[in-house]
Amino acid sequence: MTRHEVTVVDPEKQEVLVRDLNSSTEHWEHYDQLLFATGTKPVRPPLEGIGSPNIHDVRNLVSGSQLKQALAIQQPKTAVIVGGGYIGLEMAEALLLRGLKVSMVQRSAQVMATLDPDMGERIGQALREKGVDLHVSETVQGFEQKDGLAVAVTTDKQTLPADLIILGLGVKPNSELAKNAGIPLGPKESIKVNELQQTATPHVWAAGDCAQSFHLVSRRPVYVALGTVANKQGRIAGMNLGGRYATFPGVVGTAITKFMDTECARTGLSEREIRALGLQYTTGLIEGYTLPRYYPGSSPICVKVLAEKGSARLLGVQIVGGPGSAKRIDTAATALHAGFSLEDLLYLDLSYAPPFAGVWDPIVIAARMALREG
Repeated sequence: MTRHEVTVVDPEKQEVLVRDLNSSTEHWEHYDQLLFATGTKPVRPPLEGIGSPNIHDVRNLVSGSQLKQALAIQQPKTAVIVGGGYIGLEMAEALLLRGLKVSMVQRSAQVMATLDPDMGERIGQALREKGVDLHVSETVQGFEQKDGLAVAVTTDKQTLPADLIILGLGVKPNSELAKNAGIPLGPKESIKVNELQQTATPHVWAAGDCAQSFHLVSRRPVYVALGTVANKQGRIAGMNLGGRYATFPGVVGTAITKFMDTECARTGLSEREIRALGLQYTTGLIEGYTLPRYYPGSSPICVKVLAEKGSARLLGVQIVGGPGSAKRIDTAATALHAGFSLEDLLYLDLSYAPPFAGVWDPIVIAARMALREG
């Protein structure tokens, strides 16, 4: 039923109130089982001028298409990106390639806040080297307007003129409908589910970016809005709704992106997350090359490995480097799923030939460094 919106959920009666968006009529629909797959909504703080038509957020194909049309019609020369996360980085690359002058404002002291500061700073340096006017430790306070359009971003330190503004402030679960129905929520107001994707409310399920996950390293519920996780959760929910039995084991927080020729990836826990758990840890950080240094096409790579002190249990890995760097994170993600220690990682039988990797993979070298530390 396209062009229909559920506005109310009544779990006691097992009914939903459905509005026909074409005719504005409403009717109640009975359900045997109900699945929430409502995804996310962008974070848009109530700042002055934020409703201007040349302020865009990019969260799906429709919003991306609208931004592309705006670029073609309005022909902007300058852009300000608010937020230095995954969307911010990708938008900075796209706008630079279109010839725009790009500025970026980040509230924290570094871009890519999911990385540790020493790794995030490498991304910040790459942004500056490619021409992005980067402003960290600045908070956006509002948007100046003229003739109905935003013409500048006002921060707590300055005013940045802009023809186009992109919000990359992240997303939050689209869980208001579930909350209003009394369905219990979890981290960051995601819908609380078990390993079957069931909520605590009978006959109600949730999957995807609106639902919580379980972190296999911290052993705690988390909220992770990624398409990889959403697809897996959707599969589990669908199998259980269809009469089979399946469980979703959890996540390790793997993510990857790039800006121009600088790649970055992370999995597991960051230093900040480890400290929040009260764990003692060791660190191994190395700077090397994706291939033997003498081989054509070799790129610099920095790998950081985090492990629990004493047990040497692998806790997290972060990578920043040139082409061929970031996809190595999958080895670390697999190791985290398997509960590897540094010793386990050290003796993996990884492939070697000069066109593909060195004798010792950079992740393994970083693991050796962490093992030496503790």
